[in-house]
Amino acid sequence: MSLADAGGTEPIETEPITIEPPSATPSPPLVPIVQVVPLVQLVPVVPVVPIVPASPAERLTAVHIGRSGEVAGGMSQVVNGYLAHSFADFDLRLVSSRDGSGGARAALLAVSAFWKVLRLSRPERTVVIAHLSQGGSFAREGALLALAHARGFGTVAQLHGSSFTDFAEKRPGLVGSVLRAADVVLTLSAESRDTAADFVPGERVVLVPNAVADGVRRDIEPLVVFGGAVSVRKGVDVLVAAWQRLAPEHPLWKLVIAGPIIDQPAVPLVRGEFVGALSHEALMKLLERSAIAVLPSRDEAMPMFILEAMARSNCVVATRVGGVPAVLANGAGVLVEPGDANSLEAALRHAITDAAWRVKKADLARSAFETTYSAAAVFPLVERSWKAALDRRSDRVARRYRPG
Repeated sequence: MSLADAGGTEPIETEPITIEPPSATPSPPLVPIVQVVPLVQLVPVVPVVPIVPASPAERLTAVHIGRSGEVAGGMSQVVNGYLAHSFADFDLRLVSSRDGSGGARAALLAVSAFWKVLRLSRPERTVVIAHLSQGGSFAREGALLALAHARGFGTVAQLHGSSFTDFAEKRPGLVGSVLRAADVVLTLSAESRDTAADFVPGERVVLVPNAVADGVRRDIEPLVVFGGAVSVRKGVDVLVAAWQRLAPEHPLWKLVIAGPIIDQPAVPLVRGEFVGALSHEALMKLLERSAIAVLPSRDEAMPMFILEAMARSNCVVATRVGGVPAVLANGAGVLVEPGDANSLEAALRHAITDAAWRVKKADLARSAFETTYSAAAVFPLVERSWKAALDRRSDRVARRYRPG
């Protein structure tokens, strides 16, 4: 059965780099040589300048501190994406400070991370990036960032949490001390950028979106997919309520809810299924087959699930929270209000029944991914921020040892 049978961002501005030619003694004027050539040969030739990566002796190092591996959560996928990419001027290393475990293992991992930061060398060529969320993450990875800063390394605080502004209001002392230890602060939304600028000079705060790997398309099926923690924060209760009313009208469509159960129980669904936590690879394969991706969260920063769905040409239905409206701007998705089951039901019904409209939304989503959220678009900006941190580190060291 084909899908056709089943049913009817704020751009990131960068400044151009101007290269001034070296001064030299003026040469005598050249006498032009005029040569008559056939008209068909008068085709302009554009020289191709190859991108030459830095030699091993010139390469810099970016050390990432945080959570990685096959662990649920957007932060892990961001770090994994960095580690899998070949950057022009940086080699990457990982200092794992947590892996989803608890108790003694988590404590040993944190101690090991401190020891590894203490053993880092070449501060003039190494930038340390701490990936921070709220709560314990901010204290743990923040302390590691402060240690790297005290040892003279260039430092970057990369904020991932969905409630950074609320957390900063509750813990201003902790947030201020950590951010002041960063030469550059990377944020995912305008709100978190503005909040960070309350603690450090605004020129040190940069809004850089998450980037995701490109996706492939398979035969599209009449699937609606949710990916994330099965929780009230992610709006699964609203999704279930909307789907229970919608499903009987569209028996060829199916809802798949993928993610670990947190505080929203798995309940029997009409033409729907809770499949539990999936590996990242399995979730991506599901998105490659689905027509619609849905994320009715009550609270988000910039969810990786939405970006991954856009990369795989899904029609995205999500809520107007955090950085989501910027991601789905200019028609790249459908926005509804958080907690509104009626609006979510109406948006899903439109996507299911109007195939041409659904495909147009999917195409706009894919285009937005390519121009703004692909690795090719984002990673040069990220690499530039790492270099800026090293430049500020050099200024710090120079001021420290300046006479007087």
